[in-house]
Amino acid sequence: MPQPSESQVPPQADDSLWDLLVEILDNTDESARAAFLQQFFKSIARVDLSQPQSLEYWKQALDRRRELRELLGKPVALKTVIVQVLASTALLRVPILMEYDELKKLQLSAATDALTGLYNRRLFEEYCEKEFNRAERYSQHLALVLLDLHRLKEVNDRYGHLQGDKVLQLAAATLRKNLRASDFAFRIGGDEFALLLPQTDTEQSTTLCDRLRTHFEGETASLKLEVPVSIDYGIAVQPQDGKTKDALLNLADKRLYEHKAASHSHRTSPRNTANEHAPEVKRVTEATARPVEREETAPAPKTAQRPGDVLPISEAKTYRQQRKWERVSLAGTRAYAVFSGEEEKTAPVIDLCTGGLSISVKDTEELPASFFVVLHVPILPPLRVNLRKIYVLPAEEGRSRVGCAFVS
Repeated sequence: MPQPSESQVPPQADDSLWDLLVEILDNTDESARAAFLQQFFKSIARVDLSQPQSLEYWKQALDRRRELRELLGKPVALKTVIVQVLASTALLRVPILMEYDELKKLQLSAATDALTGLYNRRLFEEYCEKEFNRAERYSQHLALVLLDLHRLKEVNDRYGHLQGDKVLQLAAATLRKNLRASDFAFRIGGDEFALLLPQTDTEQSTTLCDRLRTHFEGETASLKLEVPVSIDYGIAVQPQDGKTKDALLNLADKRLYEHKAASHSHRTSPRNTANEHAPEVKRVTEATARPVEREETAPAPKTAQRPGDVLPISEAKTYRQQRKWERVSLAGTRAYAVFSGEEEKTAPVIDLCTGGLSISVKDTEELPASFFVVLHVPILPPLRVNLRKIYVLPAEEGRSRVGCAFVS
């Protein structure tokens, strides 16, 4: 994501000529000013305007220049603003006033937050509409995440705003390092951020947010603050949580403050709160195919403590453990595994993670404790891997879900 430039470019020599032009026209009769501006726009930008139009676009350029100066805290070249005003009218065909790079820099400055380099709230509103429409058109998930920095105000009060600015910049850096190219991050307020995550469901969003919290804590450790700053979040996903921007914003905001209240109390952990918000996210032994039938958590059975053991179905329903690796769902894709030496025998791949995968098979009795398959996953070349069976769970249509670990 773009970073704002810290250096300010000194005024160009011709900027003073533009300022002189403004001063002269301010002291000129309106009819004479209109006649001059009509010829002025025609000669420098090849546009034919009436005299009233010329006066109006000149006024818009001066007003826009003042707005940008207040927004950016530094002067903006008048020729740059004129190009922007004329370009917005679709009249400008030959932009000879300025270099293209200058216009792009101006557009970037108007769209990004100067401190963090993230997109600003105006872009957030614009991208929300686009991504919501895209998700609805293609029947895809879209996760909207609201985040804020817990106890940032205490950092500002105790260490000063310069230190608080460093915390905000570290938060922005954390987002940039952990998001995909297709994701969007915005700074929408003082300590408030927002994420738009296309094709991302509730479980994947929760995993990402937990990772952001962990990485941010590591980044801020270098500041050696006695006030622990952390990231709190609220998640809402289209379409199950709502189909409009306002509905998802309200729900994500509500969940953010519920999560904040729960994660900073002594009674409830942040992860539990996230699960209350998203009941379908259950940390059941490497699977979500079946819900947990009893609320109480049974101790880990002895048969599941060794990596090579298969977890009995009767015990798998109540045994919980925290997932070690993030899982990527491949349901609905053409991912499949071909059993080594058996060209005709294949199995769909349900999901994949750093430590292993799970496949859907019909007959598990013929499946050995360890076996080889060739993985066929979209956008990746075929890969031969050695798998060790970890657990077997019943799935739909008489099939079984088999969780496997990679064997190096």
